[in-house]
Amino acid sequence: MESKANAQTKASAKWNKKAGYIAKSYKLKKETVEEFAQACEKAGVSQAGQLTKMMHEFAKSLEEK
Repeated sequence: MESKANAQTKASAKWNKKAGYIAKSYKLKKETVEEFAQACEKAGVSQAGQLTKMMHEFAKSLEEK
């Protein structure tokens, strides 16, 4: 069964590369992460989607200066 998981991992990695996705890791305070997760749930949005939106808005705000 290990080879099946390995095949799935390889397929996922191939798809991510083709689609232009990368994994990033940040260390944040637990309280901040939990507060953000609760806010996203309350707003009915995904955490990844909200982070993406905020990153784009931040980058755009700097381009305008």
